Amino acid sequence: MKKTLKRLFAVLGIALLLISNASLGVFADDGDLIILYTNDTHCSTESFAVLAAYRAMLIEEGHKVITVDAGDAIQGEMIGSLTEGAAIAEIMNAVGYDYAVPGNHEFDYTVDKLLSLINDEVDYEFLCANFRYLPEERDVFAPYAIEEIGGKKIAFVGIATPETYTKSTPTYFQDGNGNFVYTFFENDLYTTVQSAVDKAIAEGAETVIAVGHLGIEGVTEGWRSTDLIASTNGIDAFIDGHAHQIITGELYENKDGDRVLLSSTGSKFEHFGKMTISDDGTVTTELIDPETIDTASLSGEAKKAYDNVKGIIDAYNAEFEYLFEVLGESEAYLTENDAEGNWIIRNGETNLGNFVTDAYLSVTGADVAFVNGGGIRAEIKEGLVDRKTIMDVNPWGNEMCVLEVTGKQLLDALEYGVSAMPEVFGSFPHVAGITFEVHTYVPTPVNTNEMGDFVSVTEGAERRVRNVKVGGEALDESKTYTLAGSCYMLQLSGYKMLDGSKVVAKEDLPNDGEMLVKYFTEALGGRISAEKYGNISGEGRMTVVTEKPDSPTPPTGDSGAGVWVGLLFASILLSSKALKKTHD
Repeated sequence: MKKTLKRLFAVLGIALLLISNASLGVFADDGDLIILYTNDTHCSTESFAVLAAYRAMLIEEGHKVITVDAGDAIQGEMIGSLTEGAAIAEIMNAVGYDYAVPGNHEFDYTVDKLLSLINDEVDYEFLCANFRYLPEERDVFAPYAIEEIGGKKIAFVGIATPETYTKSTPTYFQDGNGNFVYTFFENDLYTTVQSAVDKAIAEGAETVIAVGHLGIEGVTEGWRSTDLIASTNGIDAFIDGHAHQIITGELYENKDGDRVLLSSTGSKFEHFGKMTISDDGTVTTELIDPETIDTASLSGEAKKAYDNVKGIIDAYNAEFEYLFEVLGESEAYLTENDAEGNWIIRNGETNLGNFVTDAYLSVTGADVAFVNGGGIRAEIKEGLVDRKTIMDVNPWGNEMCVLEVTGKQLLDALEYGVSAMPEVFGSFPHVAGITFEVHTYVPTPVNTNEMGDFVSVTEGAERRVRNVKVGGEALDESKTYTLAGSCYMLQLSGYKMLDGSKVVAKEDLPNDGEMLVKYFTEALGGRISAEKYGNISGEGRMTVVTEKPDSPTPPTGDSGAGVWVGLLFASILLSSKALKKTHD
């Protein structure tokens, strides 16, 4: 869902052109150099045609244009999954991209398939200074590239997030014995990037643009773009991705106290970016809403570029026409946001998360179901609902499974899942079949490793998660329960307390997207009712307690606890501080 301000500008029919200036004095040319940039488009294809038209207009006006992507382009909707990224690569080729950085989701089809896609299908160049194949001690991609324009040199340095290990699939980066054969230099990120920057400058680069998939909000401390800026020098501007933040242009100091301009476009093509380096050395950034560009009035090369890319997109839509089959309707808006428009799919309960876990529970018959907030990728609006709308919610094609777990494992899983609250967390759990309180005033007792994986809960420490009930009855830590979810979340992500659990169902289960379709068409009869899913904040499966109660909370399983805590804190989510988007 787009921000309220964005919708307002769209209604007014003008571009969102919020301009930030930084006179860096590092580049001079007879005219302007323009860098067009995207990040986290996640297979949202339609606006690629608009970007192609805009790029063609700038070139017709005599500008030198470089087009870059800061990661997570080839995964996020069914068109990506069904073609393993090839459709998006073809579209980006047609736009005329020059460079791209691998986001964590570029690896979702395995490292080998990404490399094959790049070698066989991609016309633009991938850059990454911190991705290396250890057995041969070689960089997988070029760390940087230099463009010479008007006698001046500008360098583009690629940077990938070390969170990729766990925010894609960890085993993809390991050999058959579980040893990591790829590294993202998580322990030496700053030095590695600094080396690339220094080499580019030594080759004559007068301007260095970092194109990174790092992010700020909800990102592991030390791996944020702002951390890297503060610990390096020589970077003049930073095009960022990963956290899904909308940043028109903000200045951050590097380790020498020099200002670095940073920008990020949000996600799903809410905007594309335009960075201009003028002949006086001034750098400006704008974020442009594709919806505000009048494509009906395009002419010349712009129209040709638009029609070419739109034709490719339309051909793929025709190829996958079955995805547009209407399956039913929804009386409710299943959303990733709260009532104030704040994005909470990764730190709060929503009717969308409830719908997904209800589907898992219904199809598998398990006692409890989980889905991580980072695995939910699209909303379901009121009105007619087609197959693509349902499957885009879970576009991964992930295998599903049911595990046999103890109550203690469920308790630790919830504790880990809410450990980052109120901050966003890709592993935040939406649930079905289970209810609980989370006391966010209590510091998390969860211990994790350097990858962010669960290790333990501190012995004797006060827990955040309390009053847990399964099927309306108090959780028994020694009892065995069945837990449904994607194999990725339950067996490959940071939920390591579930390792070794017995798999009681897997092979005969539909994948994640198909499971949603089955629930919608069979269990719900093709109708999402307002009665069941009309409350965007869900059904109170998770009660958030932000202040310590005057009297002790009854122990887990006390039937009266949920009532008085619920009455006291029913509006917590709706009044919580607005949090921007991040990415798993």
